[in-house]
Amino acid sequence: MSEKFNNLINEKSQYLLQHAHNPVDWFPWNEEAFEKAKLEDKPIFLSIGYSTCHWCHVMEKESFEDEEVAKLMNETFISIKVDREERPDIDGVYMKVCQMITGGGGWPLTVIMTPDKKPFFVGTYFPKSQRFNRIGMIELIPKIKEFWLTKRNEINQSADEITKNLNQVSVRKIEGKIDQSVLGKAYQQFEKRFDSTYGGFGEAPKFPSPHNLIFLLRYYQIHKSNEALQMVVKTLKEMRLGGIYDHIGFGFCRYSTDRFWLVPHFEKMLYDQAMLIMAYVETYQITKDNSFKQTYSEIIDYISRVLTSENGGFYCAEDADSEGEEGKFYLWTKKDLDELLPKENKELFLEIFNVESGGNYHDESKGIRTGKNILHLKKSLSEIAKELNYDSGSLADMIEHCRKVLFEQREKRIHPLRDEKILTDWNSLMISALTKAYAVSNEEKYLDMAIRANEFIIQNMLVENSLYHRFKDGEIKVDGNLDDYSFFIQANLDLFEITGNTENLKIAIALNNILSINFWDEENGGYYFTSSNSEKLITRQKELYDGAIPSGNSVQLMNLIRIYRLTQDSNLLEMIEKQIEFFSGEVNRYPSAYSYFLTALSTYYYSSTEVIISGSDNQVSEARKKILSIYNPNKTVISLTDNNQSELIKMLPHLENYNVNQELKIYICNNYVCKNPVENIEDALKELLVS
Repeated sequence: MSEKFNNLINEKSQYLLQHAHNPVDWFPWNEEAFEKAKLEDKPIFLSIGYSTCHWCHVMEKESFEDEEVAKLMNETFISIKVDREERPDIDGVYMKVCQMITGGGGWPLTVIMTPDKKPFFVGTYFPKSQRFNRIGMIELIPKIKEFWLTKRNEINQSADEITKNLNQVSVRKIEGKIDQSVLGKAYQQFEKRFDSTYGGFGEAPKFPSPHNLIFLLRYYQIHKSNEALQMVVKTLKEMRLGGIYDHIGFGFCRYSTDRFWLVPHFEKMLYDQAMLIMAYVETYQITKDNSFKQTYSEIIDYISRVLTSENGGFYCAEDADSEGEEGKFYLWTKKDLDELLPKENKELFLEIFNVESGGNYHDESKGIRTGKNILHLKKSLSEIAKELNYDSGSLADMIEHCRKVLFEQREKRIHPLRDEKILTDWNSLMISALTKAYAVSNEEKYLDMAIRANEFIIQNMLVENSLYHRFKDGEIKVDGNLDDYSFFIQANLDLFEITGNTENLKIAIALNNILSINFWDEENGGYYFTSSNSEKLITRQKELYDGAIPSGNSVQLMNLIRIYRLTQDSNLLEMIEKQIEFFSGEVNRYPSAYSYFLTALSTYYYSSTEVIISGSDNQVSEARKKILSIYNPNKTVISLTDNNQSELIKMLPHLENYNVNQELKIYICNNYVCKNPVENIEDALKELLVS
């Protein structure tokens, strides 16, 4: 007897393929599914999730693999599965509906809608049978069926009203003005929510949200606020100590279920690693604290080892679960460690990493202690060495020896599933992160990784100046969205700045023009999430909230500012001002929710520094490395040599007045006022450190 499968069997998405053998008659999002729903007069059951989502796995096991639930679903609905990472446009629309109706959201996202895609019921996780004060699928489906058959007019009226409200909410302009004071208002909100004991903001669950920390670093730089810097330092140090950090294989888990950074949800996402690298790099630039350097180096080691494909692109994520159990890959019994660790180091290692005989890991979903341990620190190794009167170097060597022993043993375990989609937006974030890490370390491997990933996107996902969102198994799919374009523009601006390669600047300017044509709202300002050429959904969103990652509008505001400062194109200045004006009312209501937008605003509002380095290739390269290694985030750096001058002048005509010869000259301009060039790097660095 042949193995049963549904309509997902030919998809590339790991998440969809996970459901291809469910007894539910799933469809991917396509017109066939909607036509079938119209023909059979059935509502749509839309389920949105992603491959490394723990509660998505739970709902699948409880309901979608269950014959009883599947029978009810197949009789009542046309069921559609969507990978939110593959189709963030669909996810964004229906998540907005969920938040609008329920006040919250999350994944798995459950939407029941009419065949014309208008929602009338939304929720997140539903168990098979009622529990957790949640209605179960067994109870829910018959109610929906009865409602569909007996109260269709009410359903249609409700769906129309929800869709109307969604369209109003998605693109509305909230009246209001902002100025520099909004930065202080955001800072006060962060200060009020700051957990001075464990770092981070608010109570459990706690997310890293590195772009919030990056904003606070900008605030520190502008206002010389040591309090802002210490919030960042405390948060980054506490996260690195906790179980949210993988002390054996490196990299950060998605978030902590408690306020202590102890028990995480164990999935590891590419975008978290990228944004955290940026935060640790910038904090290292300011503090010169080597613990921050060690952390960003270890994250990159994890990316290189686990999430880098043979072709140079970066994979999406690693799952939280292995062998059907969340965190199993990462946890240890005391007995495991007793048997594996060298006798002479064992007791000290167990003490340092807080291993308990009965286990310290509390399973959130089961509500019990499992007898297993999650390795974590309560103090830094330097503090522990001081308390124990140990040489810190010797202690670090001992820990590293034990770590390698445990790593080699852990590699023999069944690994969590790796989602091998390559996404343009998340890859672009990692490219930017690697350029920043290279700037402070001169570690050539970091730059090589960034350039390889960038070339991969150019060669595989950029077709006639149009970006695609997803690459998997040789196939590109899904039109690029605002995040894809804005993040890739940012990555190429970063590469241009750090290498002087004019091809990167050409790409950034060309794609910025595409955004202006296909995404920009000419009437009101701001960018839509989808292109005017993309599939039409029930609304076209214009998103600003800086959630798990910065929004495309926030990143694109920063891009516009950077490209304007490079090109001095006054049309871009008009777009910047229109972008700020459109979103000003929304930002002013709760500014800390838009931290990367505020980071861009701080770049716009406060003094800018333009640096032009001219001379021979070697001289320019050496000067550029040193200039980019210092923390001065409001600077623009242009490298001008015989090799790139003619190409640069085509894009940046104002450079034609600069004479390039074999003598190093560094031109520094503050707020578009230039000083006499300096001829040695040390003088330039002194000038930049005070500007």
